Amino acid sequence: MTDIATLTNLIKPEADALGFDLVRVQFVSGAEEPTLQIMAERPETGQLGIDDCAALSRRISAKFDVMEEEGRDPIDYAYRLEVSSPGIDRPLTRARDYENWTGYEARISLIEAVAGKKQLRGLLEGLEGDIIKIDDRETGSQETPLANVHSAKLILTDALIAATIPVSTAGADEIEEQTLEEQED
Repeated sequence: MTDIATLTNLIKPEADALGFDLVRVQFVSGAEEPTLQIMAERPETGQLGIDDCAALSRRISAKFDVMEEEGRDPIDYAYRLEVSSPGIDRPLTRARDYENWTGYEARISLIEAVAGKKQLRGLLEGLEGDIIKIDDRETGSQETPLANVHSAKLILTDALIAATIPVSTAGADEIEEQTLEEQED
């Protein structure tokens, strides 16, 4: 499998050029062929619209096509490219994610157990240096280094939904009503 760090270094400048923050680059095994999954966001909203996804996908595809023509194909086997927003129940992949989402519920899978558990679930209490603090539902307040995190994501709750900024509210308050006669014209 291709090295994710190498791919991230190739993809990050393309996201940066569009003003996006790269959230995660990973391969996901599929039934037919692996998927290169790229998550990015607009810093001001934490989301990415469909046009943004398409723009980033085109930039990455063009860059990889040029590299392939030059004999430097970064992925030398069949794969699917998927570009998306991290979504509401987003993965926590960067130190600032733990700071930004303090007070919200998360699930953190660990490399080494903490308090006898390899998975913590509860309210994020923040980050001090490289130490994540979480109020685990079962064991209370726990701490673990970022380096001990295998994967982490926010849990979809009413509080998280209420805190999420909509991608666009344009037109949401403009309702156009038509009579039946107007619709027939």
